[in-house]
Amino acid sequence: MIPLDEAKARINAAIQPLAAVQVPIAEARGLVLAQEVLAQEDIPPFDNTAMDGFAVRSADLASATADSPVELVVAATIAAGSVAPRALMAGEAMRIMTGAPIPDGADAIIMVELTEPVGEHAVRCNSAVPVKNHIRPAGDDLKAGATVFVPGEVLGAHHLGVLASVGLESVLVTARPRVGVFSTGDELVVGPEPLQPGQIRDSNRPTLLALVAEAGFQPVDLGSLPDDDSVIAAALRNAVGRCDALITSGGVSMGDFDYVKAVLMRLGELSWMQVAIKPAKPLAFGVLLGTPIFGLPGNPVSSAVSFELFARPAIRQMMARPDTERVHQWAVADDPLLRSPDGKIHFVRVVVTQQSDGWHIRSAGGQGSHQLAALAAANGLAIVADGDGVQAGARVQVMMLQ
Repeated sequence: MIPLDEAKARINAAIQPLAAVQVPIAEARGLVLAQEVLAQEDIPPFDNTAMDGFAVRSADLASATADSPVELVVAATIAAGSVAPRALMAGEAMRIMTGAPIPDGADAIIMVELTEPVGEHAVRCNSAVPVKNHIRPAGDDLKAGATVFVPGEVLGAHHLGVLASVGLESVLVTARPRVGVFSTGDELVVGPEPLQPGQIRDSNRPTLLALVAEAGFQPVDLGSLPDDDSVIAAALRNAVGRCDALITSGGVSMGDFDYVKAVLMRLGELSWMQVAIKPAKPLAFGVLLGTPIFGLPGNPVSSAVSFELFARPAIRQMMARPDTERVHQWAVADDPLLRSPDGKIHFVRVVVTQQSDGWHIRSAGGQGSHQLAALAAANGLAIVADGDGVQAGARVQVMMLQ
């Protein structure tokens, strides 16, 4: 067996970043910026009001109080998207809606809540207002020429809003990886038909496709393959031209029918590893025509844990993401997480909760590599070092899954 860190290092050393591509900003969420973005204009481009109310000259309201209001003539109404017909004169107000440009001559806004209408063409103001009251000046968010974002920025929803605000329709980013997923095995059945003796339903492929999408990659469903050397070889050759990375489940252990390992060894560069972890000890990693292939074990939990430990961080490295790894958090074990020494790190499915004194964990249920229901109940994997395990009340590091 080899240590976990060594296995990860072998994989990461073979991973190359994807090229930069131009994509519409609507498709850029979660991608890494590959260009500098500068503001081409002031944002906002003009002085505008932060409130519904009236544009006024603050000097006209210097003496206004609730007991002694000041009455002004309403000269116009300015809606968002329109401009005042002329400059504001002394003794006048202009009704104005949030976001509308400030008219020439006005230097403040009085909120509508501090006013009372007087017929159709006058307004009574019940308070004085300071100069610049509720006025958002041009360039208050960004000045023309300012650096908005630099290469390496991970684009979230709010970044995309900023890009739209500076007039960009597309942006240069490191490409989103297309990740193909195969499942392998003669025993696999897809769909609801009754199982024959020795058959099981294919749960790995739906799980892995969902994990691929959740990680920010583009999933490509490549179907299920039989335990047939020539079929697996042909499928892998075809898939490397369509995908940036491939994930298979099953066929990577030490049995006579573990064809994925054999095919990768024959067609490409293979690193077959017995990693000192539980679950997910067997792992095949290869490169075929420049495309990394992650051969994950067939047991459902082993397959999912292998994805989290090896495939997810490596493919996020292809995206140039700085946050390749899941968040790790220290927590207190509310129940003992006992084990026996076996030379492996155990990844225990746990439920993580935040309490008044910090994070706590408890077992999510059965820990067998076939018990997928406990993984569904878990939101973390407790990292339990080789030895006798963790006693109740002890602190343990947890890899968060949500």
